[in-house]
Amino acid sequence: MQTVRQSCIHPTEVNRSKFIAYLVPIDEYDGLQEQLKKEHPKANHIVYALRYLNEYDQVIENSSDDGEPKGCAGVPALNVLRGEELINCAVLIVRYFGGIKLGTGGMARAYALTVKNVVKNAEVAVYEKETSYEFETVYSQIDKTLYVLKQYGIVRIERDYGVDSVKWKIYGSEEKIKGFTQR
Repeated sequence: MQTVRQSCIHPTEVNRSKFIAYLVPIDEYDGLQEQLKKEHPKANHIVYALRYLNEYDQVIENSSDDGEPKGCAGVPALNVLRGEELINCAVLIVRYFGGIKLGTGGMARAYALTVKNVVKNAEVAVYEKETSYEFETVYSQIDKTLYVLKQYGIVRIERDYGVDSVKWKIYGSEEKIKGFTQR
């Protein structure tokens, strides 16, 4: 499986209709559709498809045609995400009608092409299941701990500074966390 590390935007034009695809990590998805509706008030449709893993490692999928004929927009977009084995990401496609009707088959191909184009231009990485680990250190160990975390490639770090110690919560792949804890 693969995932996207950062958002990617890519336009595609099919028979004068303009499709703008936004491929984003799943944690950036909430509220993006409303934001795009404000940014593109003249757009005819904002279609989406998403795939993510829930806490039980089950793949959750969803899509919306946003007023396009049923099954002609969201499902083809979702099928591309499935085919590329993308997980924990969402794609939103803003469509401006260009005056030429595409028909249901043409529309499905146009949405699929749009998602393929944005995936091709996105920074895609191998998906690693992320876990968290919590521990405590004294203040004098902060720099050393940061150095060791950097050596293991652990960059998502939360710190809570207490009176006598620092409480850490780190996030990374199971392999990185295991390596860090064994050291």
